[in-house]
Amino acid sequence: MGDDSEWLKLPVDQKCEHKLWKARLSGYEEALKIFQKIKDEKSPEWSKFLGLIKKFVTDSNAVVQLKGLEAALVYVENAHVAGKTTGEVVSGVVSKVFNQPKAKAKELGIEICLMYIEIEKGEAVQEELLKGLDNKNPKIIVACIETLRKALSEFGSKIILLKPIIKVLPKLFESREKAVRDEAKLIAVEIYRWIRDALRPPLQNINSVQLKELEEEWVKLPTGAPKPTRFLRSQQELEAKLEQQSAGGDAEGGDDDGDEVPQIDAYELLEAVEILSKLPKDFYDKIEAKKWQERKEALEAVEVLVRNPRLEAGDYADLVKALKKVVGKDTNVMLVALAAKCLTGLAVGLRKKFGQYAGHVVPTILEKFKEKKPQVVQALQEAIDAIFLTTTLQNVSEDVLAVMDNKNPTIKQQTSLFIARSFRHCTASTLPKSLLKPFCAALLKHINDSAPEVRDAAFEALGTALKVVGEKAVNPFLADVDKLKLDKIKECSEKVELVHGKKAGLAADKKELKPVPGRSAASGAAGDKDTKDVSAPKPGPLKKIPTTKAGGPPKKGKPTAPGGPGSTGTKNKKGLETKEIVEPELSVKVCEEKASAVLPPTCIQLLDSSNWKERLACMEEFQKAVELMDRTEMPCQALVRMLARKPGWKETNFQVMQMKLHIVALIAQKGNFSKTSAQIVLDGLVDKIGDVKCGSNAKEAMTAIAEACLLPWTAEQVMSLAFSQKNPKNQSETLNWLSNAIKEFGFSGLNVKAFISNVKTALAATNPAVRTSAITLLGVMYLYVGPSLRMFFEDEKPALLSQIDAEFEKMQGQSPPAPTRGISKHSAVGTDEGEDGDEPEDGGNDVVDLLPRTEISDKITSELVSKIGDKNWKIRKEGLDEVAGIINEAKFIQPNIGELPTALKGRLNDSNKILVQQTLNILQQLAVAMGPNIKQHVKNLGIPVITVLGDSKNNVRAAALATVNAWAEQTGMKEWLEGEDLSEELKKENPFLRQELLGWLAEKLPTLRSTPSDLILCVPHLYSCLEDRNGDVRKKAQDALPFFMMHLGYEKMAKATGKLKPTSKDQVLAMLEKAKANMPAKPAAPAKAASKPAGGSAPARFQPASAPVEDSVSSSVEAKPDPKKAKVPGVSSKAKSTTQGKKVPSKASLKEDDDKSGPIFVVVPNGKEQRMKDEKGLKVLKWNFTTPRDEYIEQLKTQMSSCVAKWLQDEMFHSDFQHHNKALAVMVDHLEIEKEGVIGCLDLILKWLTLRFFDTNTSVLMKALEYLKLLFTLLSEEEYHLTENEASSFIPYLILKVGEPKDVIRKDVRAILNRMCLVYPASKMFPFIMEGTKSKNSKQRAECLEELGCLVESYGMNVCQPTPGKALKEIAIHIGDRDNAVRNAALNTIVTVYNVHGDQVFKLIGNLSEKDMSMLEERIKRSAKRPSAAPVKQVEEKPQRTQTLTSSASTLRKGPAEDMSSKLNQARSMSGHPEAAQMVRREFQLDLDEIENDNGTVRCEMPELVQHKLDDIFEPVLIPEPKIRTVSPHFDDLHSNTASTINFIISQVASGDINASIQALTQIDEVLRQEDKAEAMSGHIDQFLIATFMQLRLIYNTHMADEKLEKDEIVKLYSCIIGNMISLFQIESLAREASTGVLKDLMHGLITLMLDSRIEDLEEGQQVIRSVNLLVVKVLEKSDQTNILSALLVLLQDSLLATASSPKFSELVMKCLWRMVRLLPDTINSINLDRILLDIHIFMKVFPKEKLKQCKSEFPIRTLKTLLHTLCKLKGPKILDHLTMIDNKHESELEAHLCRMMKHSMDQSGGRPDKDTEKGASRTDEKSSKAKVNDFLAEIFKKIGSKENTKEGLAELYEYKKKYSDADIEPFLKNSSQFFQSYVERGLRVIEMEREGKGRIPNSAGISPQMEVTCVPTPTSTMSSIGNTNGEEMGPSVYLERLKILRQRCGLENTKQDDRPPLTSLLSKPSVPQVASSTDMLHSKLSQLRESREQHQHSDLDLNQSHPTGTMTTSSSSTTNIDDLKKRLERIKSSRK
Repeated sequence: MGDDSEWLKLPVDQKCEHKLWKARLSGYEEALKIFQKIKDEKSPEWSKFLGLIKKFVTDSNAVVQLKGLEAALVYVENAHVAGKTTGEVVSGVVSKVFNQPKAKAKELGIEICLMYIEIEKGEAVQEELLKGLDNKNPKIIVACIETLRKALSEFGSKIILLKPIIKVLPKLFESREKAVRDEAKLIAVEIYRWIRDALRPPLQNINSVQLKELEEEWVKLPTGAPKPTRFLRSQQELEAKLEQQSAGGDAEGGDDDGDEVPQIDAYELLEAVEILSKLPKDFYDKIEAKKWQERKEALEAVEVLVRNPRLEAGDYADLVKALKKVVGKDTNVMLVALAAKCLTGLAVGLRKKFGQYAGHVVPTILEKFKEKKPQVVQALQEAIDAIFLTTTLQNVSEDVLAVMDNKNPTIKQQTSLFIARSFRHCTASTLPKSLLKPFCAALLKHINDSAPEVRDAAFEALGTALKVVGEKAVNPFLADVDKLKLDKIKECSEKVELVHGKKAGLAADKKELKPVPGRSAASGAAGDKDTKDVSAPKPGPLKKIPTTKAGGPPKKGKPTAPGGPGSTGTKNKKGLETKEIVEPELSVKVCEEKASAVLPPTCIQLLDSSNWKERLACMEEFQKAVELMDRTEMPCQALVRMLARKPGWKETNFQVMQMKLHIVALIAQKGNFSKTSAQIVLDGLVDKIGDVKCGSNAKEAMTAIAEACLLPWTAEQVMSLAFSQKNPKNQSETLNWLSNAIKEFGFSGLNVKAFISNVKTALAATNPAVRTSAITLLGVMYLYVGPSLRMFFEDEKPALLSQIDAEFEKMQGQSPPAPTRGISKHSAVGTDEGEDGDEPEDGGNDVVDLLPRTEISDKITSELVSKIGDKNWKIRKEGLDEVAGIINEAKFIQPNIGELPTALKGRLNDSNKILVQQTLNILQQLAVAMGPNIKQHVKNLGIPVITVLGDSKNNVRAAALATVNAWAEQTGMKEWLEGEDLSEELKKENPFLRQELLGWLAEKLPTLRSTPSDLILCVPHLYSCLEDRNGDVRKKAQDALPFFMMHLGYEKMAKATGKLKPTSKDQVLAMLEKAKANMPAKPAAPAKAASKPAGGSAPARFQPASAPVEDSVSSSVEAKPDPKKAKVPGVSSKAKSTTQGKKVPSKASLKEDDDKSGPIFVVVPNGKEQRMKDEKGLKVLKWNFTTPRDEYIEQLKTQMSSCVAKWLQDEMFHSDFQHHNKALAVMVDHLEIEKEGVIGCLDLILKWLTLRFFDTNTSVLMKALEYLKLLFTLLSEEEYHLTENEASSFIPYLILKVGEPKDVIRKDVRAILNRMCLVYPASKMFPFIMEGTKSKNSKQRAECLEELGCLVESYGMNVCQPTPGKALKEIAIHIGDRDNAVRNAALNTIVTVYNVHGDQVFKLIGNLSEKDMSMLEERIKRSAKRPSAAPVKQVEEKPQRTQTLTSSASTLRKGPAEDMSSKLNQARSMSGHPEAAQMVRREFQLDLDEIENDNGTVRCEMPELVQHKLDDIFEPVLIPEPKIRTVSPHFDDLHSNTASTINFIISQVASGDINASIQALTQIDEVLRQEDKAEAMSGHIDQFLIATFMQLRLIYNTHMADEKLEKDEIVKLYSCIIGNMISLFQIESLAREASTGVLKDLMHGLITLMLDSRIEDLEEGQQVIRSVNLLVVKVLEKSDQTNILSALLVLLQDSLLATASSPKFSELVMKCLWRMVRLLPDTINSINLDRILLDIHIFMKVFPKEKLKQCKSEFPIRTLKTLLHTLCKLKGPKILDHLTMIDNKHESELEAHLCRMMKHSMDQSGGRPDKDTEKGASRTDEKSSKAKVNDFLAEIFKKIGSKENTKEGLAELYEYKKKYSDADIEPFLKNSSQFFQSYVERGLRVIEMEREGKGRIPNSAGISPQMEVTCVPTPTSTMSSIGNTNGEEMGPSVYLERLKILRQRCGLENTKQDDRPPLTSLLSKPSVPQVASSTDMLHSKLSQLRESREQHQHSDLDLNQSHPTGTMTTSSSSTTNIDDLKKRLERIKSSRK
């Protein structure tokens, strides 16, 4: 007993888990009672039992289990949380209850399962029950089937998914257990009750006996549609409604569910079979085999496979191609039939997925109908019918119409029959007039065919069309058909049975001979498709009101007259005239008789009187008579003939002529004027149109005729008449008249082609007026035709084309005016409204049809296709280039492009991204070239482009998106949304693909009026995107959600959440609710019947163009439509109109329009103050939330009601975002007018705008920001100051938006924050922005940190709140952020503070981690900017703050506030004015008037500070050698300012912020481009180049690797850098300042850039690389030649040493060296050879010959040899004099090498001179004495030339020259080599020095210095001068030069000489030029350069003055010094030895 009492005391939940069964029983009983008592389903009590319910049902004790089941059932029925237990409880029921012997347990188990289904957990239950079917225990299986059956019976097939059950049925029928088989039979019968015959295909393979039994059972079932008897909780209301209906005997309920039956499609129940892998391996070989038996085997194998009723999607292109080839080309008809059967099977099994191949196959099948054999014809018919269901009539129409003209009657007959069968699948909406027109035109030809079978088929097709669309639509096309034939058509029409009943039902389908499974579903979809097709956007005339519809004067009253030219298929005159009864031409006599009957007799007599007054009087009478005549009695032709009688149009008196023309106009207006009459007068009118006096009358008459005879005909006549004569005035006026007429009459029916030839003639005219008129006419045509018009004129001259473009640009964005003429008259004829509806679209197509299209399929050869698919990418590229060329050349092409689609599709996933981009470009071209016909390629080419949207490269994705848009523009959206293709793409878990695709859909869906039902297939994937890991995908999915809902409706969308997990479902439903509130209205359908002519089925987005719609739009709202619309991203100009289209107000709102005239904001006295008090006193909610709750919105609404116009408030709080846009537009308009009202309601306006920040719609956000910018500008002008309340309820929400992913929005928010500083103190803004840095959004953190930096930079440290220390510590934390952008922003901000505050920053930021500190130090070092005058800034902030705090000072606000703003702007744009670095001159940069307004205190304080700071600056004057980084004391103030500015800007060039760098570069570029300013850069060149290549390094290492960075930004930065450098290196004086080390690093950077493969992948990468190439060439040519040569040698050495360096790098360096070698002949004299040879020497030391030879490439050694060889060639033996800078030169490999070269060249040239001289001598025909001299000289030269006697020869020559000083040895030297000449010269000099040196030395020394001044490397003199001075001059000068170099090396000589660049460069550089790394040089070098420049400036004068004297002293003292010099030389020589 003890035990018993124990458990009795336990609480219920513990009893339920007790090990004693009694305790559990008691627990369950008590629980049951508790459950029954709880009334609230959401009671917390339920949750206690959540984990126990499974135990209730799985209890091991049978008795206890029963009680547990009862309790569980009540729990599931009543508890809100029961759904969470579904899985575990149902699986418990299946495994532990269904196997119980007690029937009660099983019943309860089933009941629990059904209850779970009722509480919306059907899928989970079904899943568990299906698992139970795999259990080994047959009892469980039977119970599971029974449960499923009951569920289906009670809930119906909508709730219970049949597909998974049907899938397992065959297996259940095979069970060994009879009970299972019986239960399977019962459920099969139940399923049949719901889906009828759709169940047959899946069960066709079960045992025949069982099938028979089933058939018997099925027959017994009642035929009525079944209804569910039990409903889900969410449907309980529906249940109640049904009960009421059944009580009232209302049959509607049945109707409601009637559509449940066709919902199940057998095809959907089948498993898709994958057959491609099962094809025989040798199929493709066999199908090509020569033996027909083998081909047959291959086809039979395919036929077996395609019998599967549902096939898996895949790439069937090759298989279809093979089958098509058999159908088209096989000679064996049996095989043709077999292949056709295979195609049928494929089409049936793939359904819509076969659509992409339809276009290839249909033409082939139609051509094959020439076969007579019935079995072949039948197979082909079945094939083409099955294929038709996979595509649309629109897509195959081109191919079908092409075959209609075939000569073979069988083809014609079968094609017509196919058209008839196709029409049966159409409905009135899916067979638009645009499609019907060409088909009817073709069929009408066939009804007159000689072959009866062709006629009958055509009658049947026309009859079907008549039945489908009704007589109204078809009659206009049957106008010329005689009655007999018309009756025959009507008779056929009555016999036709359409596939679509009222509801596109299945029943009709089953009457078909061979029903294709699910055919009706397919055709239903096709129906859908075509409806949408009508609304697919088409470019073209927007304004087609029935203008020119009537086909002639009413008296001719044919019922079909309104057909008009627009509706006939033909556009030529014949077509037009079929609608006219042309008046016969009357003879002159008849005309006279008729005229005399109606005109006074005097009138006719005086017509040709010679007196003009009589003629005038006659005309007056004539006019009166015409005015009084009745329309029916007026003989128009007779009257105009009278007017044309002599003198007719040759009338000389202008008054008479004016009257005459006026009468013509009257006759045309008042009478029934025919074209015959018109032709009589038009010639005369055109002749007078250019007349100054009569022109306007002629135009009036023409307009009247155009109204009578229709503009298209009149225009054509007038144009041809005008251009058949020569008078340019007439031509230009005719064109002007036509421009005007088109505006008045509209564009319908005009034959564009005919005009275009005339316009082209006019454009070529010599008279400018004609050309101008033609261009104006084109502008008007552009309004109607659109951009395609330009294509006709692309081959015009560029100048003319630019004029045309300018005209088109003027017209852009304008909508054509509403026609004012040509309407009333013809609408009176009883225009047929219905047919008018389609007209606008017709016109749209017309223009496209006009373009002559080229057939290019013959150019798409198999060679080209194989090229495109080649393994080598270069060949693939060639192929693509060819295709692009073909398309370019053709301009417009026909839709047949052969094998091209397959080939291009392959390239879309090419591994080479450049080719992918090229392919995308080709596809864009293709879309434009093919026009709307591109539709048929959407499935096989368009969808693969969508796949490319998933590419990881940004530029590839952008190209793909552009391509998809280009296609969609031509095709409309229907083709894309149809079928499963799009949903399959969305299914792929590629974040890029998902975000791009959803973004695209979000842009396109709102513009559509209807979408195919297949859109629902995308929804499950849309839901998975809503929960994607990638934030961008989630964002895009949320953006797209409302637009999906717009088309599918909330119900469908909510139902689709059923398959989601519970957690996901709740989240998605919440989003759906939110989207429901924001759901936009569908685009307005065309205006109702009243304004139907405005475009029945015209694309929605063109609607606004039509006048009726636009006029009705509220004027106040649309005051500024365009500028606003343009702001909406992604809305094309065409799409813009959708928003207008939606704004057709209802009648109610039209009434309200009257109220909209008043003010929108009512000024309530003290209203704002009261609201602030209420908020402070907590009477209302404080405006503070994370997301706005309803109570906040309601509160705002209430507050606004008193001070905002009612109608505006309705717009502001409307659920549709477009109304918000309207509200904003109105607020913008009223901003200026109602300043007081705006300020009075400012707090409410700002609060409302914060609500808009939480909207997902970008267009609203953009508009709101636009408004805010204007608002804050206004507030600052009004000197308003934001209150704390306004600021705190607005700024935090604005700062949230600074983290938006869209750049545009971020920029706008930053601009607003900038403007806010004018109306709210920066120091108070600071804490708000600081708060923003704590956000989770990294973009927001980064932007806020940037903003803080800008505030500090502009306002000094005082803005940092609460204290600079705290603020900076907060900022410094972000240096360690994980996001790169945030780190950079934090670093930049602290660097900014450092620039203001100096090293004190380090104290303020406190302790940082080592890593963060090093990053910061590196950044500060990189910014290379001195701390500048901080206090200046801080003081500037103070006045502002004091004023903002004291209200009395508010009058002073304006000056400083504007000052602040300008500073902030400068800080933001990094404008790099001197002020940014040096605040001293800040004040003088302001506008004068601003300074005048300025606050006195500021002006007083500034000079003190300036004074104080200047003392600091002057302190360093005492220091003799300044090495500090301060500005040199020698500079005057202005100069120091410029220099420091330049330093600051240059420091910005290396900035990590791309924009800052670009800004800086732009400024430097401006300086460099202006010659007068460029000099300012002098002295800064090295510094600038260092900054530049640091930036290049930064891009290379950091930016390029940063995925988040837009690559366009990087390209922009590159182009700025390269542009700057090119500007710099074009200025030779500046380019020469670059030092060796810097040039080395620069070249390194540029070459690395050229080799960066990542650049090639960028869109403009090639362009960047080309520019770098150009730059490198400039650097080589323009820099100091010594420095660049030296830099290249060092760079080559480094690159060969570095193991990591690529061979390509070294190769490019060597290419640069070769370029330099080529330049050497021109530059040799300006090069410091000693330094170059030293560099070569060092190079050879590092790379001895042996080492160089080991290099993989022979280039380095060849480069070196070429360089040395060229130097030797240019300098000759003197080259050896230039080795002065090399220590131990005798050991140098270089000297040995040079000597070898010398010797080699001497050997080569040695033998030649004597021969040459001999020849020269023999030629001289002088006297014999001269000849002797010559012989003697020849002998001497012979000796010099031989090796042994050289010295002897030279000595003889020396003697000879001394003896005969006037002897001419020039001829002997002239023909010898340069080297030989130098050799002779040198030899003579040596001899001279040996023999007579001492005596001559003083003289030579005197000359020497002058020599030095003029040129250092002595030019090679000619031999003729040897006798004079050369000998004396050369020796000492050479030694002197060497000595100077040696002195300089020892530090003795450092005089500067300006006139000799080479020497100066020699002396000023250290002896061994070390190529220092640029960063070390940065600071020291710059200050040195600056100092040296100052010294130059100050010492220029001294130098100039001292030069002459210097020269004098040297020459005078040189005699005494020469011995000293010689001694020194001797000493040096001996020390060397």
